[in-house]
Amino acid sequence: MTPVELSRTVLRAVRRAVDEGELSVTVPERAVVTAPGAGGCGDYATNIALQLARPAGQPPLRVAEILRPYLIDTAAVSDVVVTGPGFLNISLRSAAPVALVEEILRRGQRYGHAEGPDHQPLVPLHAPHEVRAVVVMDATARILRSQGAVVRTSCDAPPEPEWTDTLGVRLDAVGSPGSPAYLVRPIPAPANPLPLGPDAARWALLYPAAHDRPRITDEHLVQREGNPLFRVRYAHARTRALSRNAADLGFSAEAGRTSGVGLPQVLSQAPGDSTHLLRTLADHPRILAAAAEDRAPDRLARHLVTVADAVLAFVPTVLPIGEEKPSAAHRARLALAEAAGAVLAGGLSLLGIDAPDHL
Repeated sequence: MTPVELSRTVLRAVRRAVDEGELSVTVPERAVVTAPGAGGCGDYATNIALQLARPAGQPPLRVAEILRPYLIDTAAVSDVVVTGPGFLNISLRSAAPVALVEEILRRGQRYGHAEGPDHQPLVPLHAPHEVRAVVVMDATARILRSQGAVVRTSCDAPPEPEWTDTLGVRLDAVGSPGSPAYLVRPIPAPANPLPLGPDAARWALLYPAAHDRPRITDEHLVQREGNPLFRVRYAHARTRALSRNAADLGFSAEAGRTSGVGLPQVLSQAPGDSTHLLRTLADHPRILAAAAEDRAPDRLARHLVTVADAVLAFVPTVLPIGEEKPSAAHRARLALAEAAGAVLAGGLSLLGIDAPDHL
């Protein structure tokens, strides 16, 4: 369950409480869902009870206790704990490995995206006329839109032609945003990134946090493991190569639901950090939501490096070795590798970076 889907689940709980006569409020259009704060617990928290307390004419703690059973009565929710003045801390059931991989393969590069419009208010983003600010704003807008937001981007002056032609930047307006906007103002690039080419230039500008100075050097072009961008793109290319090689051997991916050998058995048989890979894939929707909430594409970039490292540790276990015949376990491992490749490709796309099949 993504944060956007959980937000809708919270609103459905409110609606059920209203229908049952336990709350007398207008159901809001949106419920804010974030990571738990200090003193919180679980996977996510919402302040919906504090938001509804005044119109309901009841203390926030009472509103939270009313909503709690409706949230627990949701298949994806394992527990709800009320903390502080009335925060609802929600723990989600861990997705079974087969279900997780099947969901990723079904949704492809859109895994972790909102499945429908979130009816969020317009998010205006504005950047000064500086290449890093404009690229960070562009990536931030892509991530926000993946979470169902409606975004409008603007800049103090028209972008330089090469920012559009080479770096793929798109703006909705030029000049003053005309209304309060979120100002995207990272530490400026110390040099022109364009000689690095579109992909390395965008990575160089996006990978560091906004308060860190980016390094505009040829290190982003080096085809070695010490280059995070290379590792991410190489890991994706390896997953694509696995699919091609498996086809040559006469088998394809199958997560295991119908084969009789599922991923739990596969993980017990395969060396490598496959458990870590599953955890990083399961965490992808949360990372996307956090990157959108914090306006921080660097969080997504760092997450992709984590996924890539887990992929590269898992890759040697996927294909048969020597005279070994392809089995259900190999098909399940290939499904996990292909799911990881989809996450890497989708994440790079949100950063505006190509994910080649060959590298």
